[in-house]
Amino acid sequence: MRGYLPSCSSESGPFDNFAVASKSSIAPPVEVVAAVIERPDGTFLLAQRPAGKVYAGYWEFPGGKVEPGEPLEAALVRELHEELGIEVERAYPWIVQEYAYPHANVRLNFFRVRAWHGEAHGKEAQQLAWQRVSELDVSPLLPANGPVLRALELPVEYAITHASEIGPEAQLRLVDARLAQGLRLIQVREKGMPAPELERYARAVIAMARAYGAKVLINSDIELAQRVGADGVHLTAMQLARLQHRPALDWCAASCHNAAELARAAQLGIDFAVLGPVQATPTHPDAQALGWEGFGALVRGATLPVFALGGIAPGELETARRCGAHGIAMIRGSWQLSA
Repeated sequence: MRGYLPSCSSESGPFDNFAVASKSSIAPPVEVVAAVIERPDGTFLLAQRPAGKVYAGYWEFPGGKVEPGEPLEAALVRELHEELGIEVERAYPWIVQEYAYPHANVRLNFFRVRAWHGEAHGKEAQQLAWQRVSELDVSPLLPANGPVLRALELPVEYAITHASEIGPEAQLRLVDARLAQGLRLIQVREKGMPAPELERYARAVIAMARAYGAKVLINSDIELAQRVGADGVHLTAMQLARLQHRPALDWCAASCHNAAELARAAQLGIDFAVLGPVQATPTHPDAQALGWEGFGALVRGATLPVFALGGIAPGELETARRCGAHGIAMIRGSWQLSA
């Protein structure tokens, strides 16, 4: 792969002299496209850098440099044809990672490739391997793959509870039913529920989720999330502005409404964000809707996965992904049982 050299982590090794890019001290970044090529079974493709290239033997996501004046999508199509012999049919813009190397600052524009034709094969003598996040069996991986692999652990639907509106028992029945249908990421958000009841309710949701391997985040209450053994916490925009450090939980999400809040979330090392409202919503009737065009403009270039939130219906996942969203976050939409 020409030009696709993701950079360092805090680990020691051959990447020790690499650093996250400082825009004030280095030249403009070299634009690179990188592809997360995904099959319906949840596996994705990694490629091994061949002998004779820098960092030969390391595994990475396929991609390469963008030619001057070339649109990112066109570069993606060209690189995957040149390197793997496939023709891209459907790809979504995703997250962006930027790194500085001794020779250049590189910006990696990741796409999720969901449809193509042709059989992928290493046209540049590189080895290929289909992998799962939970079962990686190739090494070494270039350290910059870490944030990307972490993001791939997230499903495309983020369901938000509203037991205060429909009643705890009704909500728990829906949680159980949706988990059985494949739901794997839930936020417990019950602003008006008394503290003792909320703790009992959160523990019940977590117990259900554990049986399915699903993740549960607690809205805003870091101490409650830690006490009940939740997978993480979902921060409000106010908390995001006030906190100086990422909470000590496995997963941290945040609500964002503008570019500054998205940047703050990235600065704190938040795992993912929700951005909205995209459309009018009864939860925040006075909020100014971004619209899909506004949402896409804010998400473009984001370094962390972003879910679209606000007036979203399940059938709008495709629209959201075309606009750069990782997926969709819903309150009412997530609790509509499919046949």
